[in-house]
Amino acid sequence: MRLVDWNIQWGRGVDGRVDLARIVSEAKALCDFDVLCLQEVTRGFDQGERAGGLAGGPGADQFAELAELLPAAIVLDAIGSDLPPTGAGLGRRQFGNAIVSRLPVRQVLRHSLPWPADPAKPSMLRVALEAVVETDVGPLRVISTHLEFYSETQRLAQVERLRGLHVEACDHARRPAKSESLNSPFADTGRPMSAILCGDFNSAFESSAYRRMIEPFGDAPAFVDAWSVAHPDTPRAATVGLYDREQWPDGPFACDFVLVTEDLGARVAACEVDQASRSSDHQPMWLELH
Repeated sequence: MRLVDWNIQWGRGVDGRVDLARIVSEAKALCDFDVLCLQEVTRGFDQGERAGGLAGGPGADQFAELAELLPAAIVLDAIGSDLPPTGAGLGRRQFGNAIVSRLPVRQVLRHSLPWPADPAKPSMLRVALEAVVETDVGPLRVISTHLEFYSETQRLAQVERLRGLHVEACDHARRPAKSESLNSPFADTGRPMSAILCGDFNSAFESSAYRRMIEPFGDAPAFVDAWSVAHPDTPRAATVGLYDREQWPDGPFACDFVLVTEDLGARVAACEVDQASRSSDHQPMWLELH
């Protein structure tokens, strides 16, 4: 099972050009991925910057663009920030995460993450997108998330929510409820304990948010860092700040992570960072499980 994780900055490269086709092409070149987890995917931010759009001019609906670029896959979306139009005749502006899967998908869950007041910091609503995917190593929960950048208070609250969601999912795995009927929305609640949690944590390796996310659980398998499993005693590969020094003046560091539940640790065959890509301000990561 192969997975690519990438904060794509709406497809805007270091050259300032927005190109989702370039993103997809580079992700395919990394590995023949089964699942693609993306952050900073947009809808409705296509108007010019002066009218509330984003730099580089993304397309009107990047989730639909991904579906066109990857017609053999299912594209799942989850919106974190959902803002009103900036003018008459314009649509809402939405900013969130995607999971693209070539494998069968069971349940899909969209978790709005906490947003406690922190008036000293700008912030946006954040979300975790979860899909139960049928893989050749068994069913897995795959979660694509993006934590708050400016506010550590909010970031740590979001980590606590992710931990709570993991415990809840594991309880459903141990004690599933049967579906009401085949054609009812009251479906089987069973989900696997095994999971991959990936995304942009907006905090450095060994930061408080990172350390908290991998702390043990009393009643659920802990998360381990797939990079650390694949590269023990190796300096962490940077995932941001390699080329875009305007947004990242302090230079390169790692803030994007692929975590797996400890039962999957022995299955980690590879976890790598592509440090050559300039198609976003972040570097893509990929994971292979055997």
